[in-house]
Amino acid sequence: MPTIIEELQITEATAGIALALFQGVYAVTQYPGGEYSDRWTRATLIVPGLGILVLGFATFGLAGGLAGFVAAAVITGLGKGLFAIPSRALLSDLFVERRGRALGLYAAGTDLGGLVSSGLAILALTYATWRTPFLPVAVVLAGLTVLYAFWSREGYAVGSPELHVSGTLRRLFASAEQRRTLLAFGLFYFMVGGVINFFPTYLIEAKGFDQQLASATFAIVFAVGITIKPVAGGLSDRFRRESIAVVGMLVAAGALAVLSAVEARPLIYVSVVALAAGYKTEFPLADAIIMDNAPDADRGADLGGARALFLGANALGPAYVGIVATYASYVAAFAGLAVCLVVAAGLLYWDARKR
Repeated sequence: MPTIIEELQITEATAGIALALFQGVYAVTQYPGGEYSDRWTRATLIVPGLGILVLGFATFGLAGGLAGFVAAAVITGLGKGLFAIPSRALLSDLFVERRGRALGLYAAGTDLGGLVSSGLAILALTYATWRTPFLPVAVVLAGLTVLYAFWSREGYAVGSPELHVSGTLRRLFASAEQRRTLLAFGLFYFMVGGVINFFPTYLIEAKGFDQQLASATFAIVFAVGITIKPVAGGLSDRFRRESIAVVGMLVAAGALAVLSAVEARPLIYVSVVALAAGYKTEFPLADAIIMDNAPDADRGADLGGARALFLGANALGPAYVGIVATYASYVAAFAGLAVCLVVAAGLLYWDARKR
């Protein structure tokens, strides 16, 4: 991000708003993608979603200027949104008793990709430009799209485009416990949007890291996630998911607070590991909790509706951090995100006690 900001000659606030557009498109696509996958087939949404992702990454690699960057972000957000819920719903269809473990393994793929991309970022910034990795990624995605299209045993069917929004909202907000759960994970996703998009920049601006070291430190987050997500998902199949989520949020909040206060490199690295272990726990748990409460026939719609709310909050995170960092400091921005985690943990703890 620092290199992109410098090349495009924009401020952190502008970069944050561009990333918020990406997350906003991703968020609003969640619900229709989920409901259509319930009433059509999962593959009918997954394959086009992958195809649009190919276009988005190709645009990142080829288009110049701020307008090209924003267009690529919007296209990528659309493709990611169409893919996200049908793929999760398909796993939930296949793995009922071990839903948490399956979703944990699925979510760990994000961290494996993040770890690889951190390495690519170091190589690109050292030997090429920030645009260089995007075209190869687009080519790989294109190959995976063709592979999945041949692999899938599902057919392809397009039915009515009508969306039953009111029914989905009634199910999601049916009880006070479910409303608190939605608010808690909304605050969590707001934190994630702010931290992930600006974490290397935070290390550079607030902790004095160079770009390569910041990228390498960011890779620690993904390395921890590869391990912790399947473990957290598996534990949530045996114990109360909400209780595990509370512990993860409090660990992440404490790590963010320590990270804001310390300057010694060893303490920074320990804080990064603790932050990753805490917040990476939440992803399979959030999805599993929503799908546990959803009727079988509406699992995609309910997860899509909930994640649209979560990712709407997530989309505001980069804008929040960019604006606060521009007019105050990164330390102030990240401290505010730690408070969000504490409030979210309190809401889930309240629900866990009532249940």
